[in-house]
Amino acid sequence: MARVLILYATVEGHTARIAQRIASGLAGAGHGVELHRVVRTEAALDLATYAGVIVGASVHYGRHPGHLRALLRKHRTALAARPGAFFSVSLSANERYAARFLGQVGWRPQQTATFAGALQYRKYGPIKRVVVKAFAAIGGHDTDTSRDYDYTNWKAVDSFATAFLRNVS
Repeated sequence: MARVLILYATVEGHTARIAQRIASGLAGAGHGVELHRVVRTEAALDLATYAGVIVGASVHYGRHPGHLRALLRKHRTALAARPGAFFSVSLSANERYAARFLGQVGWRPQQTATFAGALQYRKYGPIKRVVVKAFAAIGGHDTDTSRDYDYTNWKAVDSFATAFLRNVS
């Protein structure tokens, strides 16, 4: 079976949960999967050893992480040479964020998806909690900061993984 790399960038960990769910689906179908969190001081990647690559990133304050953008830009030729997919995670699940990010990177994966994320108030510091609560209120999301909220459509995440399997099988 195919060997797949899942690269992801996360802040509070929700994008990691989505990446892990995708990895479980691929592994359950018999594929080898390597999960790799992209950090600011990223070492070189050897994408040639993978049959396909999935990249996921969260949106904070309207932007995906700059360090992930730089890494993907550096490896865009290798990314283009194999089946690829990208998923973006934000409260609004706004496709414009993903399109802008991929345009900046110069990569056109065969598959893209946007997933609604989570409000993880209990993980935020006091200042971020106030700022996020204000944005959540504007967007019509939950504002009770005593608990967290998960807006992800997990069936859509599973469908994304299943669709990717058609590209690497």
